[in-house]
Amino acid sequence: MKKYFFIILVIGVIVACSTTKDIQNQSKAEIELAADSTEYELIVLDPRFESYLISQPYSKEFYSNEYYKQWNLQYCTEWNIRHANPFRYGDFYETNIPYESNTDYGIDFNFRLYHYFQFIEKEYGIVLIARRGQAVR
Repeated sequence: MKKYFFIILVIGVIVACSTTKDIQNQSKAEIELAADSTEYELIVLDPRFESYLISQPYSKEFYSNEYYKQWNLQYCTEWNIRHANPFRYGDFYETNIPYESNTDYGIDFNFRLYHYFQFIEKEYGIVLIARRGQAVR
């Protein structure tokens, strides 16, 4: 079942430039370049994710960008540990998430990534970071 619902997560890091450059298509994702800026895009291929995200009761501004960033650092660290150890954790964690603490991804990206981890927890019962009263699976 996990094979059917795998995700592709792409964090495109592009050096700001004034002209459009050809970028090799990696992980079946499109990377968009905005002139004179760096843009990050999160693509989740599970069709239920967008419905889940829309159903959240609060807007992205409910918490600060720093709040989302700190949780994403923790979630990505745990995710990547599981990705690197498929014999222990299984093949659900197919994609490494190269999330860097010194990069400003912006609140839109951080909000979506944070909620992706919440989605994984609620839809698949996978707890990456135990919060009050939760056990890690």
